[in-house]
Amino acid sequence: MAKKVLVVDDEKLIVKGIRFALEQDGYEVTCAYDGEEALQYAKETEFDIVLLDLMLPKISGLDVCQQIREFSNVPIIMLTAKGEDIDKILGLEYGADDYMTKPFNVLVLKARIKAILRRAQKPESEKNAPRTLEIDGLRMDCDSRRVFIEGREVNLTAKEFDVLELLAFNPNKVYSRENLLNLIWGYEYPGDVRTVDVHIRRLREKIEANPSEPRYVHTKWGVGYYFQV
Repeated sequence: MAKKVLVVDDEKLIVKGIRFALEQDGYEVTCAYDGEEALQYAKETEFDIVLLDLMLPKISGLDVCQQIREFSNVPIIMLTAKGEDIDKILGLEYGADDYMTKPFNVLVLKARIKAILRRAQKPESEKNAPRTLEIDGLRMDCDSRRVFIEGREVNLTAKEFDVLELLAFNPNKVYSRENLLNLIWGYEYPGDVRTVDVHIRRLREKIEANPSEPRYVHTKWGVGYYFQV
């Protein structure tokens, strides 16, 4: 079944180019040109990934991202013409999984999409061998990619889940920020280690009763992060 992609940008030539490139690879592409239209499509259809421009009419891309996160964990790649780091970090803070700065090479975009979808979809061999983890009030179901804290489900984005899964299944092993960036985002990812810090902070806000005194995801100062058992 073709993967469904929602492309959101008010620049119609950019949308046309992305749509053509993705359809050549067999994706089913839906296009939206403002924030309101994007939210409507996102609520009506279960997409596999969303490409979301930062600057949109009616509702900004950041607000669209934040509102989508209220009802969906679909992977989101923010597209921005701005080069300032603050815009990239803001996109991650609002729930985006990745970002790309325009102008970008469409081949790089397609590679980024494939990498995210590949990580979100487990191989058949792993599907046939369910992986769950229950420890100290936390339960992870890796088949359904769901997380529960004291029986209450918490909604994690794709990247947040990937980070927690790696740490939780390798307890007490300290991963440097650079190592996490390479393992979760890929060795060719152009971002920096602050991406990891943002995702760890968001993850703690969701799974920790007191994020400043974490129960699960700890910091080894000057080294990295680890899951404590």
